[in-house]
Amino acid sequence: MKRVASIFLAAVAALPLTAEAQEAVTGSLLPQNLSPFGMFLSADLVVKAVIVILILASVATWTIWIAKSLELAMSRRRERAALALLMSAHSLGEAGNRTAPDRSLAADMVRAAAAEFELGGEASGPMAIDRVRLRLGRVAAAAQRQVGRRIGILATIGATSPFIGLFGTVWGIMNSFIGISRAHTTNLAVVAPGIAEALLATAAGLIAAIPAVVIYNLFARSIGEYRAVLEDEVAAVQRLASADLERRPLRLLRAAE
Repeated sequence: MKRVASIFLAAVAALPLTAEAQEAVTGSLLPQNLSPFGMFLSADLVVKAVIVILILASVATWTIWIAKSLELAMSRRRERAALALLMSAHSLGEAGNRTAPDRSLAADMVRAAAAEFELGGEASGPMAIDRVRLRLGRVAAAAQRQVGRRIGILATIGATSPFIGLFGTVWGIMNSFIGISRAHTTNLAVVAPGIAEALLATAAGLIAAIPAVVIYNLFARSIGEYRAVLEDEVAAVQRLASADLERRPLRLLRAAE
């Protein structure tokens, strides 16, 4: 009798729900608003936290893009104008006078080269060129580090955002399966909203990651162009320093006469 009773109970549990029962279950489980914002409000706390983190990451991406775009554009324009002044100069003194009003890196390079010549005095020889080269290299490296600050944040956001969103999706799907087991129904109308809420985290991860990767690549190319301008400035200052060094023995000879 116990075996017959258990078989009967299993058969009753396997019966499909009536339309009224399905509507009651569906009404109790489905969120009222199926828009992205409505699904966010009805999502699990962990999924909400994941989406908020990804929204903040996306805001950081666009903030860095605006700030660094302006900084790079102004720096490239300023250094290209300064490079034109260096190329038209015939000595470090002339280059210093032309670039003095500008707050450009070229002016810093000219002052650094002049300081190295003053360090050796009138007897400055070929070793002064080596010192100038080292000094200019450090100035250019410092400028490249300055302009490349916070760019690595974009790489981090682009690499980790999809995985953060995937974590939110996995957590949401687990909660959806738990809700399905408690509701004792596999009706698609009941299952789909919970899975949609979970997939919202994956969508947020992709929305945060894709712009970050694209903007990072754009900045990498822009920084490469800026680095090329700095290298041209270093070469121009070294050319002027070498020319001054070649003219120095002639000045010393005329002074001795």
